[in-house]
Amino acid sequence: MIAYAIRSVLQAVLVLLAVALLAFSMFRYVGDPVANMVGQEATQGDREALRERLGLDDPVLVQFGRFVAGAAQGEFGISYKQGRKVADLLAERLPATLELAILSTLLAVALGIVLGVYTAVRRDGVIANTVMVLSLVGVSLPTFVIGIGLIYLFAVELRWLPSYGRGEVVQIGWWTTGLLTESGRKSLIMPVLTLGFFQLTLIMRLVRSEMLEVMRTDFIKFARARGINERSITFRHALRNTLIPVVTIAGLQFGGVVAFAIVTESVFQWPGLGALFVQAVQFVDIPVMAAYLMFVAAVFVATNLIVDLLYFALDPRLRNEAPAGAGGR
Repeated sequence: MIAYAIRSVLQAVLVLLAVALLAFSMFRYVGDPVANMVGQEATQGDREALRERLGLDDPVLVQFGRFVAGAAQGEFGISYKQGRKVADLLAERLPATLELAILSTLLAVALGIVLGVYTAVRRDGVIANTVMVLSLVGVSLPTFVIGIGLIYLFAVELRWLPSYGRGEVVQIGWWTTGLLTESGRKSLIMPVLTLGFFQLTLIMRLVRSEMLEVMRTDFIKFARARGINERSITFRHALRNTLIPVVTIAGLQFGGVVAFAIVTESVFQWPGLGALFVQAVQFVDIPVMAAYLMFVAAVFVATNLIVDLLYFALDPRLRNEAPAGAGGR
């Protein structure tokens, strides 16, 4: 187990280095940040002085090494557009994105498992078939269409919820949250539903298919023959054997939610990392873009590592095979 964890961490470091090199090399040749930082009245000497001060005249490998060394210490340089530390900008926007991602993932996992079990157990019922038809909407429609539809219904027609923004937030140390205020909670509802709808339908359909497969296995038939009640068979035996793929999908989806919340944040003007990245692209703010991609890669790597370790808690076969065939895994 320990050897496997160490090996996974080393692989994660290599992945992060590869992502950092790819992102930095790509952005190195995307536009000229100096042109966006100075006015038209600036002389060529002013431009050259600014390039030297930013270190843009250094070789690419020197700039990359400087970026990696700073990132290891939590420093990503200075934003070309705002003239502030990139780490400070990320810290300001991080709570909004994580709050949105965590709530949407929790909603998707909780409802996805419940609806997946229900549609598997009551697969011939009217409600189950209706839920399955509606799930096609979540799989088929783009996220921005769902968001616009929710805005039209709940903000324009019914006027129940605000159409944009995060509402009033409360400062707790460096963290900001809207869960402690009424306007903050109202502002969260539509973005959370929009971001979680696709995840919910995906998890629900996965749980349903896995449950139907497990319910046909011999050990379930044997459990029924022993007289075990149906509720215990469904939740204690069948559901437990479907959790491994669910954990995998939920973990990967969380990374995807953080990475691709850009669309949802743009629709609802949510002040998160996605909006910051869009602004950075518009102004060729290379330090912010590189730092954002590094953060997204770190989230994916961390969630994959956690998912791998959770396998040991959910599947006893892996623990039994570890001494013999997993090299200490």
